[in-house]
Amino acid sequence: MTEKKTHVLDVPGAVLTYDVREAAAPSDEPTLLMIGLPMGAEGFTTLAGHFTDRRVVTYDPRGVERSTRKGTQPPMITDHADDVHRIIEAVGGGPVDLVASSGGAVVALELAATHPGDVRTVVAHEPPLPVILPDREAMFAAMKDIHDTYQAKGLGAGMAKFIALVMAKGEITADYVNQPDPDPAMFGLPTQDDGTRDDLMLSVNMVALPSYEPDWATLKAGTPEVLIAVGEDTNDEMTGRSSRAAAALLDAEAIVFPGGHGGFGGGEYGQPADKPVEFAARLREVLGR
Repeated sequence: MTEKKTHVLDVPGAVLTYDVREAAAPSDEPTLLMIGLPMGAEGFTTLAGHFTDRRVVTYDPRGVERSTRKGTQPPMITDHADDVHRIIEAVGGGPVDLVASSGGAVVALELAATHPGDVRTVVAHEPPLPVILPDREAMFAAMKDIHDTYQAKGLGAGMAKFIALVMAKGEITADYVNQPDPDPAMFGLPTQDDGTRDDLMLSVNMVALPSYEPDWATLKAGTPEVLIAVGEDTNDEMTGRSSRAAAALLDAEAIVFPGGHGGFGGGEYGQPADKPVEFAARLREVLGR
């Protein structure tokens, strides 16, 4: 694969940074766009290296890593989808193939519904969609509690509650928020508040994600092809439950990928590598359908 080239795109409310890796040889394959939220482009470094036969585009969402926000208006899912649309236009237009992780998978569903001409195939890997779960009200309350804890006590306290929630097995109940606060030190998180409140996930996504629901009727229309994916190691945690529920709303079953929620990860952020080789092989198989 050729060396990545970094570009900057000025859009309403943000300045976006994105990377383009050209194919090692001339290719007729569509561009492969990889997106996350709140994860940035760095998290797809290993996965991108497995697709040297096509152009690969990655980006940092507004407010993440190299991309900046203008003003104080919090970005919603629709804003992120518009950003991805503008990046697709900037690299020559669609249709592209799109693999999206976590909150990025939610953005991908919005993009597919509002800009269907941008994408050929969407692989939405473990979208967190609490609104479609039977315990939605308890999930909403828990996510608001994470936001409020972050605002009151800082990163360590807020992130500890977030980790505890995403690790929770099965449905949660209304009294979930009344349990003792987890100790940030248990997760290697800071126990002191440094005063910052600029974490996109804790300050914005915990408010923006809960109420968002894709336009299922439009997504079921068949163009583009929308596939919901779930990790083989993800069981009845919230992202696993919402992935299976989302696939059912599209009259399908979730496609199983190797690994867990970050199955494609190669240790980019210091975490142990999951199953990036196997994930890439499965993605290539799915895109070749």
